Amino acid sequence: MGKSIAFLCLVVAGSAATAQFKPLDPELKDFPYPHPVATYAIQDQNQTLSMAYMDVKPTNPNGESVVLLHGKNFSGHYWEKTIQDLTKDGFRVVVPDQVGFGKSSKPQSYQFSFHSLARYTHDLVTSLGISKYKVVGHSMGGMLAARLALTYPNHITSLTLVNPIGLEDYQNLVPYRTISELYAGELKANEQSIKGYQQNVYFDGKWKPEYNPLLTVLVGWTLHPDYAKVAWNAALTADMIYTQPVIREFPLLKMPTLLIMGTRDRTAIGKDRVSAEAQKELGRYDRLGKQVVKTIPNGTLIEFDNVGHMPQVEVYDRYIAALKGFLKP
Repeated sequence: MGKSIAFLCLVVAGSAATAQFKPLDPELKDFPYPHPVATYAIQDQNQTLSMAYMDVKPTNPNGESVVLLHGKNFSGHYWEKTIQDLTKDGFRVVVPDQVGFGKSSKPQSYQFSFHSLARYTHDLVTSLGISKYKVVGHSMGGMLAARLALTYPNHITSLTLVNPIGLEDYQNLVPYRTISELYAGELKANEQSIKGYQQNVYFDGKWKPEYNPLLTVLVGWTLHPDYAKVAWNAALTADMIYTQPVIREFPLLKMPTLLIMGTRDRTAIGKDRVSAEAQKELGRYDRLGKQVVKTIPNGTLIEFDNVGHMPQVEVYDRYIAALKGFLKP
């Protein structure tokens, strides 16, 4: 009897935890963003795709524009505080959701590449009448930001990488996993696995109430009948990250580049595919920042000790001070 009651309590507790999340459709139609969202139409690979974005204009413009690029497990809305502070300083801020993410299209058949995402990000920005702009990328957005800067060096005046992934060539470090295998793994995602990953990888096993918004979209998607569309796109973009490294081209970056690095971070693609011993050497951001900045001709490194993958969450004041100090006109 006692065991039955204990089991029932666990079930009720689990149900209550899940109840705080609402099912969200693949394009987040009912999920509010902090600013109005527009869409940019893309014609590519024999289909029309929609790229959602926020274009936030300051009250007192300083004549500069900043493009913020989200990571793989995120969407543009998580830049809310950064948008607020940059627009206060007079920056116009453009925040796209890449195809496959956030409110943008989740295509069933699409060959993802950093080159194509960079192309359409640049096309979007120039369609808004912006010819010169600064780029800030976090996590996977750092890989995309680097590709964007390498492709359009005459348009990008500065580059900021916030705990970017891709500072290692994963092809040389972890075994390949097929898209079908990646997809099967994504389909298993749930509240417990998503929170567990963020808690252990991003926040050193700790969790605070202010981290809860990071779960809303990811968990909400898993509760929707069309979650398979999101999982499929997540698998395709994971393959893109593995097969399309940018680290080899960092010496070609021409613009001033800032690396903002939480040194406790140990994020690495495919970490679960190697031995426990090998895992200890992957994603060593305490080493990677120092190694990589030496390869960037005009690079600067700012490190935050005992901070993980998300300085903009853990130590926001220090992060925004570093970012604004670098971006100031």
